[in-house]
Amino acid sequence: MPDQVLREGSGEAKPTRHKATLNTSEIAPMSIDVKTAARVAHLARINVEDDALPKLADELSAILGFMEQLNEVDVDGVEPMTSVTPMAAPQREDVVNDGGIPERILANAPDAREGFFSVPKVVE
Repeated sequence: MPDQVLREGSGEAKPTRHKATLNTSEIAPMSIDVKTAARVAHLARINVEDDALPKLADELSAILGFMEQLNEVDVDGVEPMTSVTPMAAPQREDVVNDGGIPERILANAPDAREGFFSVPKVVE
């Protein structure tokens, strides 16, 4: 939840977005030790041999380093997007219908009677 700041003269609190101003080049990148890598592997339910844990720890540390680089990107004024190309999802009318092809659908049934799927009795 964003911080609430009382704007001068407005008499009401409004949410504000704070931009991180931390210079990450002055801070050593976060590193994952072998014990933490083993815990992550356990939580992810993956089997990692003991001799592979140092490599996993290095890979996780590299991922965190990349994420720290992404924090340096200025995204002010950039709208969130769901696709790299501007497009709208195709829409169709919300109309109930039978599909128009019941014969073709029932042709796949192992046993069809009177326009319905016929299944064996399960409950006596």
